[in-house]
Amino acid sequence: MGHDAETFEQGWHFQQSGDYRRAEDIYRRLLRRDPHSARVWFVLGDLCETEGRLAEATACYRQAVELSPHEALGHLRIGNSLLRQNQLAEAEPAFRRCLEIDPGNIEARVNLGFALGELKRFDEAQACYEEALRICPDLAEAHHNLGNLLRDQSKLEEALPHYYAALRLRPDYAKAHTNLGVALVARGDLDEALRSLEQGVRLAPDSAEARSSLGTALCALGRLDEALAHYDEAILLKADFAEAHWNRALVRLLRGDLERGWPDYEWRWRCARNSPMPEFTQPRWDGGPLEGRTILLHAEQGQGDTLHFVRYAPLVKARGGRVIVQCQAALIPLLTRSPGIDGLAAWGDPSPPFDVHMPLMSLPSVFHTTLETIPADIPYLFADPDLVAHWRRQLSPITGRRVGITWQGSPRHAWDRHRSVGLAAFEPLGQLEGVQLISLQQGDGAKQLCEWRGRIPILNLGDLFDRANGPFMDTAAIMCNLDLVIAVDTAIAHLAGGLGVPVWLALHHTPDWRWLLERTDNPWYPTARLFRQPAPGDWPSVFRSMADELCRQFLLK
Repeated sequence: MGHDAETFEQGWHFQQSGDYRRAEDIYRRLLRRDPHSARVWFVLGDLCETEGRLAEATACYRQAVELSPHEALGHLRIGNSLLRQNQLAEAEPAFRRCLEIDPGNIEARVNLGFALGELKRFDEAQACYEEALRICPDLAEAHHNLGNLLRDQSKLEEALPHYYAALRLRPDYAKAHTNLGVALVARGDLDEALRSLEQGVRLAPDSAEARSSLGTALCALGRLDEALAHYDEAILLKADFAEAHWNRALVRLLRGDLERGWPDYEWRWRCARNSPMPEFTQPRWDGGPLEGRTILLHAEQGQGDTLHFVRYAPLVKARGGRVIVQCQAALIPLLTRSPGIDGLAAWGDPSPPFDVHMPLMSLPSVFHTTLETIPADIPYLFADPDLVAHWRRQLSPITGRRVGITWQGSPRHAWDRHRSVGLAAFEPLGQLEGVQLISLQQGDGAKQLCEWRGRIPILNLGDLFDRANGPFMDTAAIMCNLDLVIAVDTAIAHLAGGLGVPVWLALHHTPDWRWLLERTDNPWYPTARLFRQPAPGDWPSVFRSMADELCRQFLLK
């Protein structure tokens, strides 16, 4: 026994000095003599973890715990090792067992909170962090992680105090500076965000995440050259950093550099914030002749994206195959009249038989789309003729110019607080003589109509549209009976553009990539006109410009 203890100490010495091979040889020799030594299994697990052999480390820790099940540290090590392998669900019971044995183990509680947060079990994760802070109020990591958890739920006002608390406790906490900056960008406090993110990069210059986040703030401020430089640096530091590739794609596309933008855009599938590519046994289409085969074009992201990119269906059809589009169920009634589509299927339903597949938003890359070759044959969306006639009768009593408006997109969109406006922004338009504003708004934003009743004259169609006939069906028919649609960057704008009706867009200073920069027109939608913020957050200037242009075009007083 004494000899084994001496040998163990020799292995421990080698491990501490970094001679892992000799240390491992000693530990394995000891285990051959006594495979029931929890202590040796435990330190061998530490050695494997240090070398990045995480699966082996986990196996060693499990052996140690099996031999010594009441040792809390062993369960903690299993959980941490699984966490590093992104095996979140498997890590949870290990952390919970550690806490059963040692309820005061702060590391286990914080790491359990992280695992639960990544699993989207937000309430349980928050409870873990709050209990950790009850036990140890000065724990900077718990404040930081709780800030991230709240930010990821768009609870920015609740998140910010936790970031500030973490930084009071640890002023050099690089990740806290960076994530505070990310939250401030989402909130629209761009100058403060920039300072925080720059500090994050100063403290962690080799952090690809910090540089990419700084790039995002610079992009929001319109400093695109600097943003690209940081994305490039992030990719040099971490070649497979999907978020940086995708962010770089968005800037390149925004600048009209489509040729270099599309390859980076394919990295979206590997970004944690996006859904993964659907798994099919059939191959992805290579863009070649279909020769009678059936292709499944599967939609992704939001409804507006589907309405934007379904324009490619006729080009795919021209390659000689049968085209099935799988998309949001709400869009199927509208898309039944779109050219190039032989069949439609809803998300979540079994896919019909097909031979090859392609993500809808990868089609521009397949067709090598440039600004000069954008397929902009409109209309490619069509309203139901009977509904068009119905709404022509319903709207016939209205005199003057009919202007449909929408002011808010989905609050689940990460950039919604920057792209959406309050109904009050439309007051300069509603005060114009000879203009009748007609609400096309649905969802949460429609509640603002009650608050603003009487202040600006808006026709509220209430529950009369898009109920019995399906989403967008009445809206499309109404649009065909309007002089103009004015919208923020939502699916309504894409619907109007695809229908070929005149549409004016109110855009943030740094808009979504498809609206490009500076120009007032848009090659994707020939009937669109763009009105841009002269500075971040300056919506009043946008709507004053719209009011002036309405007067000029329609000769209003």
